[in-house]
Amino acid sequence: MKHLHPEIQRLQNGPILSTLLRLAVPNVLAMVMTVLVGITETFYIGRLGTTPLAAIALVFPFAMLTQMMSSGAMGGAVSSAISRAFGASDPERATTLAMHAIAIGGGAGVLYTVVFLLWGPVFYQLLGGTGTVLDEAVRYSNVLFCGAFLLWLSNTLASILRGSGNMLVPSFGIFATAILQILLGGVLGLGWGPIPSFGMIGVAIGAIIATAAGVLYFLWYLMTGQGRLTLRFRGIVLQRKMFHDILKVGAIACLSPVQAVLTVLIFTGLIARLGVLPLAGYGIGQRLEFLLIPISFGIGVASVPMVGMAIGAGNVARARRIAWTAASVSALNLAMIGGLVAIAPDLWGPLFTKDEAVLTYARQYLRTVGPAFPFFGLGLTLYFASQGSGKVLGPVLAGTLRLALVGGVGTWLAAGQSTAGEFFWLIAAAMFTYGVTTVAAVKFTRWGPLH
Repeated sequence: MKHLHPEIQRLQNGPILSTLLRLAVPNVLAMVMTVLVGITETFYIGRLGTTPLAAIALVFPFAMLTQMMSSGAMGGAVSSAISRAFGASDPERATTLAMHAIAIGGGAGVLYTVVFLLWGPVFYQLLGGTGTVLDEAVRYSNVLFCGAFLLWLSNTLASILRGSGNMLVPSFGIFATAILQILLGGVLGLGWGPIPSFGMIGVAIGAIIATAAGVLYFLWYLMTGQGRLTLRFRGIVLQRKMFHDILKVGAIACLSPVQAVLTVLIFTGLIARLGVLPLAGYGIGQRLEFLLIPISFGIGVASVPMVGMAIGAGNVARARRIAWTAASVSALNLAMIGGLVAIAPDLWGPLFTKDEAVLTYARQYLRTVGPAFPFFGLGLTLYFASQGSGKVLGPVLAGTLRLALVGGVGTWLAAGQSTAGEFFWLIAAAMFTYGVTTVAAVKFTRWGPLH
């Protein structure tokens, strides 16, 4: 057996809960910062006027999709493949996989840019964009998605590091990039001193510059031998089996964020039919949902290398214990938050508005959907743990069922002139269904020779 880094040995044999929490905390903090970036950039663009604010609303779902695909879906697949190689005591394979991951990430980034330069205006029109709002959205999108290559590359490099069990360096890089992006977005978007305001374009340029800095940091770390693997751009021959090892998980996993975004868009469209007040109340509740994602994401991503290394070492029983432990921790955290806002919804709603009519809908949403939050946490965290095992189809199908439930029942409710409360119950039912079916999928999916 080849000598492995002591930290990798700890990940393979150390106590599960304490190791998981130690890995999860920096991930959660980094994810919280990415959420703050979105909030801050929305604030900047709101200062520019109503039209830019409406324009960014059209682009935001696709920007979020880019992040989810590159970091959570394909990124999780990269971490999974590399961690399984380390678990099998094959660091040379891990290094080779890292180079293939960079090729995949770079290629996907270029493809994403081409798609949105060519068809971005069509997507925004389908979401209802017209006139000056559509023009602003296209201008902003054309600049923002020219940086898609850098975003995919940054998240791929961070995932390579996570796959080796290193959570501190990628979390620090993402945290620092987020701070830089917030600063540059404000300076270039709104202007400061001798620097003029470049408007929405300035905010997009700030994001690109910050992401480029993150890429340079990750490359420097991985190429100077400071990590648990060292990138080598010479002597690596691209191999089909290496691409397959990553894409057999990543290609399927990428369906999950598409389903998540479609679910949000369908819900938003259905509730928008009821009027401004229900939509505003739903929006307040949805903001809390977005803040829950970093918790489940951080815990789930921390479980990927632990599960992957256990699978690579042939210890399927430990891999399953890690998955159930991670899911339980995530569900417990979200249950406390969901229970709190269900009992006391005014801890959240009045942070965004004093309009009592809007708050009535926000309270109704939180009381109805809050108790379902832990099921959302179960599903999302087990999705990541399943990536570590290399068997992600079951959780993705659970997401498909959730999307079908939302689309089918939502359409039926809309035809029957249903109330906002009935749509909120559908949201809760969809979260419950997603969590329970993901648990069943993981339970009955064969991860190895033993269960």
